Amino acid sequence: MPPPPSPSQDWNPPNTLLPGPVFSQVADHKQKPATYQQLLDNGEVLMVPIGDARMDKEGAWWKILLSGAVAGTVSRTSTAPLDRTRVHMQVYSSKKHLMNLLGGLRSLIQEGGFRSLWRGNGINVLKIAPEYGIKFLVFEECKAHFGESSNPIFQEDVLAGSLAVAVSQTLINPLEVLKIRLTLGRTGQYDGLGDCVGQILRREGPAAFYRGYAPNMLGIIPYAFTDLAVNKMMNNIRVKSRGDNEEHSQAYNIYTQTVSTVCGQMASYPLTLLRTKLQAKDTVEGSKPTMRAIFRDIVAEQGWPGLFRGLTPTLLKVIPAVAISCTVYTTMKSTLGV
Repeated sequence: MPPPPSPSQDWNPPNTLLPGPVFSQVADHKQKPATYQQLLDNGEVLMVPIGDARMDKEGAWWKILLSGAVAGTVSRTSTAPLDRTRVHMQVYSSKKHLMNLLGGLRSLIQEGGFRSLWRGNGINVLKIAPEYGIKFLVFEECKAHFGESSNPIFQEDVLAGSLAVAVSQTLINPLEVLKIRLTLGRTGQYDGLGDCVGQILRREGPAAFYRGYAPNMLGIIPYAFTDLAVNKMMNNIRVKSRGDNEEHSQAYNIYTQTVSTVCGQMASYPLTLLRTKLQAKDTVEGSKPTMRAIFRDIVAEQGWPGLFRGLTPTLLKVIPAVAISCTVYTTMKSTLGV
C-alpha cells in the first residue's frame, strides 16, 4: 500500500492504486473530505493517483509518474493477449462467424504463433508516458485555475478530469489508431511502426489517424458517470454500515473500485466498439465509414448484442490488471524512496 502522508497534509490517504473516475474517493461523513483524485482512463485500468503526485517532497512528482508508467507497462504487457483477442472479436466477429474468447486466442496463435498474442503491445506501452503526463498536467492546470480547496466542488472535479481526458485523447488518438492497426495486422503485413505509419499515410491520408475520435470523446460521459454513481452508492452503503475495521475497509474499497470500473466499461462499451471498428477500417477501396453507418450495420447483422462483442476479455483483464499495477506501482515507489 502507498505510505500515508504526513499529518501536515490536508488530504486523506488513498487506499491503493485503483481504477476509477477522477473523483473516485467518497469521503466519510465524520472525516475531512478527501481531495485525492484519480484520472479517468476510458477503456484501460491503470490510474495515475494525483494525490500521490502532490506530496510535499522535492521532485517527487516525476517519481510518481515514473512509477505509474512502469506499472502500466507491466500491467498492459501481462494482459496484452486478452486485449488483442478483444480487438479481434470486436472487428471480425459476426453473426455468421461468432468468435468466443478461446476461439479467438486459438485463431491468433494458429495465424502467427504464441508470440503474436503481444502484437501491437509495443505502441500500447509507448503511449503510456505521454498519455498520463498530459492528463496530469491538464488536470493540475485546471485545478490551479479553479483554486485549491479542502472541499473541492463536485462539478470542478468533473470538468477538470473530463478536460484532462479529452486533451490527452486528442493528442494520443494517432497512437491509438496505430495500436489497432498493428494489433489486427497479419504476420508480415507491417515491417514495424514506421512502415505502418507510411502505409496509412499513402493509402488513407493523415485524416485516418483521427478515426474513432468522436466515439472516443462521447465514451467519456457514460464511463465517468456510471463509474461515479456505482462508486458513490457502494461507499454510501459502507458508510451506513460502519461496522468494519480498517483492513476490511481497504478491501472493500478495492472491491468497490473494481466493480465501479467494470460497470463504467459496460456502460461505454458500445462506443468503445464503434471506436475500434472505425480505427480498424482501411479505406484502400475509397470507402469512408461513419459512426452511424457502422452502428446500423452492427445492429442489422448481429442485433443489439453485437454492440457488446469482445466484452468478456475486456472484463476478464480488469482484476489481473488492477492487482499487477498495484503491486508494481507500490514496489517502484518503495525503490525510488517515495
